[in-house]
Amino acid sequence: MKRPSPLLFVVLGLLLEAPMHPYEMQRLLKERRKERVVALDQRSSFYQAITRLERDGLIEVSEVVRDPARPERTVYAITALGRTTFQDWLRTMLSAPRDVFPEFPVAIAYLPLLDVEDALSLLETRREALQARLADTERALSEGKAALPRLMLLEEEVQRAVVAAELDWLDSLIDDIRGGELTWSAELVAAEIARLSPPSAD
Repeated sequence: MKRPSPLLFVVLGLLLEAPMHPYEMQRLLKERRKERVVALDQRSSFYQAITRLERDGLIEVSEVVRDPARPERTVYAITALGRTTFQDWLRTMLSAPRDVFPEFPVAIAYLPLLDVEDALSLLETRREALQARLADTERALSEGKAALPRLMLLEEEVQRAVVAAELDWLDSLIDDIRGGELTWSAELVAAEIARLSPPSAD
């Protein structure tokens, strides 16, 4: 079976703990701050994940809870296939790097299509956002260490390492642009595009 989306994976992980209904899953994920590693902002995506897992036989309806004071709630449980699949996914995700295609490297590839000052301003804005994110991650780690063992904070450590690495690279890039070691112009870009363009077949 193909690798899952992070959302599919964490839903299965929750159901390994105990059967539960979608609202309870969402509540627990938010309480555990999983929105820092999994996109939880789209409610429809969450229910689509539930539907897909059920369709593929990885989870099943355990019971339907009916309470006059609340909306009807469907409780899901993980299946034997779901347990096996979760273990397979976990082993693969830990051991084998996956090609991902985030936006930033794509945008960097087209950086010379902006003028230097505009590009520099945008990169500095990104640096400020990354600095804020790093501070937030450091705060989460600090608060977490007061109540949780390191084992439960490893995802925050990974987030910190990734953000810190990008921030270091971005600082270096900004310094090189500001110092004139890396620069470009519309004329230079046009000349390079012409040089790299394949010759016409005519």
